[in-house]
Amino acid sequence: MKNLKALVLLAFMAFAAPSFAQTATPAKPATNKTTVATRQTGNDKTSIKVKANGTPDKRYAENKKLKADGTPDKRYSENKNLKKDGTPDKRFKGNKADSLKAAKKQ
Repeated sequence: MKNLKALVLLAFMAFAAPSFAQTATPAKPATNKTTVATRQTGNDKTSIKVKANGTPDKRYAENKKLKADGTPDKRYSENKNLKKDGTPDKRFKGNKADSLKAAKKQ
């Protein structure tokens, strides 16, 4: 009985191994290599380094606090009152010009 089980297993491996080998996907080279390009954002003309697929490359410090589409991530305090293009939003107190603040006080 032990020999019968071994023969059945051997026969299964003999027939199944070539079919698994043919359907297995070949090893692909790593495609996550990033080519870094720069693009300008909004009116402030700051450039961010982006990967080939257009997402910001997080290896660079200036891109650490950006979302995948390149807009500022609002979870960080310095990005709370920014517009989508990265410029300060004038509707918030901390971003208003000093001349506007002085004019309103008088």
